[in-house]
Amino acid sequence: MSEEKCSLCPRRCKVNRSEKRGFCGVGGGITVARAALHMWEEPCISGERGSGTIFFSGCSLGCVFCQNIEISRGGAGVEISEQRLRQICFELKDKGAHNINLVTPSHFADKIRSALLPIKEELGLPIVCNTGGYDSPEILECFNGLVDIYLPDYKYGLEETANRLSRANDYPSVAIKALKMMHEQVGEPQFDEMGMMKKGMIVRHLCLPGERKSSIAAIKTLGENFSKDSILLSLMRQYTPISGMEGALARRLTSFEYESVKKAAQEYGFEGYYQSSESASDSYIPSFDLTGTQKE
Repeated sequence: MSEEKCSLCPRRCKVNRSEKRGFCGVGGGITVARAALHMWEEPCISGERGSGTIFFSGCSLGCVFCQNIEISRGGAGVEISEQRLRQICFELKDKGAHNINLVTPSHFADKIRSALLPIKEELGLPIVCNTGGYDSPEILECFNGLVDIYLPDYKYGLEETANRLSRANDYPSVAIKALKMMHEQVGEPQFDEMGMMKKGMIVRHLCLPGERKSSIAAIKTLGENFSKDSILLSLMRQYTPISGMEGALARRLTSFEYESVKKAAQEYGFEGYYQSSESASDSYIPSFDLTGTQKE
């Protein structure tokens, strides 16, 4: 895809990313902030040995509450070549990774496909795409045939909330179309003999303080578009306020808020993962210190 007028993500900001940064905050080259085993994904992703996570810099959403703001908007990361990305995948495999987990990769989708599709068979590990859900058909076509497991967010059920927190009032409609396209690519959840996911989709929803109506609307949209057996749901309670948050976002989630959303999810029969209140900790946020980005 041409970098001269980038229209890869739904923002379609038409920026020449070879000369300046787009809305995503990065240029045209692949930029990575961390590559390491990660133990804090869903159990069927992390397992006992860890998920081989590669954290890409930049993001096309720019959520005001982002827990990973150091890399999503802060500019942390180093540019690497496609060859180096391939090497990183094999290094993570050698360390015992259950899978290769591409975290926020969408704005590099074309380059990631070019780098990893030729080695997919040799690598022999499931490839996970961990995305905010705000993805265009062009992005998902790049991942088609490469990604085995989609791990998208479905952040908002209401346009007003999406606009206020991510400046993307079209998020609910864009993301649900993206999730349906993801599901068409990978199908229903499949697991190996150890209970590790081989194929399928886990939809994440982070419950936010003060946004119960948006969360319940998001669950309703998922329930109207997916059968209970077609996806897994990960209902997250780990929101931790970052510096500068105001209003409800300056506090943690209440048990009433979380349980209300959980009840809605259970009414649709979704199986998956639910978090305890102890999950609201910044210990889930890794150090973006360029670990694993340089050749060992």
